[in-house]
Amino acid sequence: MTASSAENSADRPFSYARTSICFGSSVFDFASMCSYPFVKHKFSLSGLAPLEAVLFDVDGTLCDSDPLHHQAFRELLLQIGYNDGVPITEEFFIEKIAGKHNDDIARGLFPDWDLEKGLKFTDDKEALFRKLAKEQIKPLDGLHKMRKWIEERGLKRAAVTNAPKPNAELMISLLGLSDFFDEVVLGSDCERAKPFPDPYLKALELLQVSKDHTFVFEDSVSGIKAGVAAGMPVVGLATRNPESLLMEAKPVFLIRDYDDPKLWAALEELDRKGAP
Repeated sequence: MTASSAENSADRPFSYARTSICFGSSVFDFASMCSYPFVKHKFSLSGLAPLEAVLFDVDGTLCDSDPLHHQAFRELLLQIGYNDGVPITEEFFIEKIAGKHNDDIARGLFPDWDLEKGLKFTDDKEALFRKLAKEQIKPLDGLHKMRKWIEERGLKRAAVTNAPKPNAELMISLLGLSDFFDEVVLGSDCERAKPFPDPYLKALELLQVSKDHTFVFEDSVSGIKAGVAAGMPVVGLATRNPESLLMEAKPVFLIRDYDDPKLWAALEELDRKGAP
C-alpha cells in the first residue's frame, strides 16, 4: 500500500455488521462506534478536550517486547516439530500471534488439539518469555516523557492488555510503572478479549471517565480495532507491525515511539484547546 492509498483508506469509515452490545448499564452500537469521526482529523486529538484519561496497551506499546514473544514461540514450536521443523517467520508471527489472546492463539496454531493442551503450550511459552524479558525488556523511547506529561495534568490512566496477568505485572514492574497505572485490565477478566471492545469499555468504567475525553495507545491491529470499537481515538505505535496493516484498523495517526514529533504536536494542540 502506498502512503497516499493508506491515507485514502483511513478516510473510509470502518464498519462492522450492525450489532449492539451491553456493558454494565450502557448499550453500545458496534457499527456506529467503528465509524469513529476522529479518524478524519489527521494528527489531531483536540476534540477530546478537556482530556480525562489515557489508556495503554502493554506489549509493543510500553516496550518492544514482540521480538521476545517471537523468539519464545519459535524455540518451543521447533521443539515440537511444528511446521515440519521450519522456524516461524516474523510475518507468520504478526499474522497469527501478535496482539491476540492465548485462547485464540492456541486455537489458531493447534486446530487439531484440545484447548487444554494448546493452553499448556502457551503457558510454557509465557514462562520462557518472562525469563527473556527479565534480561532484555526496556521502555520505548519517550515513554517516561509521556508519563510525566500525563502526571503533570493529573490524568487517569490504565493498562489494557491481552497478556496473561504474570506477564503484565512483570513488564509493568520492570518498566518502573507499578505506581503509575490506576487500573490494569486483562482480556481474560472480560467476557471477550481484544479485538472486541470489552477490555477498553471496562477500563472506562473502572476509571469513571468518558470515551469522549479519553484516547488509547496501541501497537497491534487487534488492539487498535478494540479501542476504535470502544469509541475512542487510537494513536498507533508502529513498533513492529507494518504501517499499512495498522492503518487498516483506523488509528487516528501512527507514531514510531513517544518521542515522535507528530504526537507532541497533537498534545500541544490538545493543551491549547483545553486551556481555560
